[in-house]
Amino acid sequence: MLGRGQALGSQDYQAYTGPLTAGSSELQDAAFSGIGSLTLPTEQMGTAGYQPQQFTGANVQQYMNPYIMTALQPQIDEARRQSEIDRLANASRLTQAGAFGGARQAVIDSENQRALQSNLANITGQGYKDAYAQALNQFNTQQDREMTAQDKINLYGTQGLQNLADMGATQRGIESEGITADRLQFEEERDFPFKQVQYMQSLLSGLPLSAQNYSYSEPSFLSEMLSGAGGIGELYDILYGKKSEAKT
Repeated sequence: MLGRGQALGSQDYQAYTGPLTAGSSELQDAAFSGIGSLTLPTEQMGTAGYQPQQFTGANVQQYMNPYIMTALQPQIDEARRQSEIDRLANASRLTQAGAFGGARQAVIDSENQRALQSNLANITGQGYKDAYAQALNQFNTQQDREMTAQDKINLYGTQGLQNLADMGATQRGIESEGITADRLQFEEERDFPFKQVQYMQSLLSGLPLSAQNYSYSEPSFLSEMLSGAGGIGELYDILYGKKSEAKT
């Protein structure tokens, strides 16, 4: 078991060569390219494209009906016709009464003319009043349209900028994911030798091994003599001053 574990612990690091992250998809790449090519109306945003105007005499004619007198002419003609009818009717009555051409006729004709002029003034005044009101309404409508268009430009530009920011955050997330994966892969390769040592230590952690103490001391003169070539014989010669001889 130890031999097999040692063999496994001695193997070289086997790196993963495949992709570490999924990266961006084709649809995301298309979205990145598409939104990046959009032209945002940043120069027209805010109040750059819309300037509020005042309804004054300088632009009132721009919104009033240029054919107002043509539109009022039938009413004017009708008022004059009715005035002439009244004048003739009054003249007929005065003739029958024998007062035609007198002071009474002059007063009646003067009153008839005053009524005609008052009627014509009312027709013209009311006509121009209505035309002015319509022009003011048209002016306000035009201002509202321009303001609405400016609001839509601002909204489109703001949403476009926000979409760019969101897409940028997505791209940043994808890039960050790749960087994190590369860093983890690097750390795994860097720490592999240390993990091998830990693995080898784990193989011995469960074995019944106990610590043993070993001591060393200098050999004595007696032990050196006994361990020499002559052994006991040399010791005898030293003690008795002669070499041992074998008896014959």
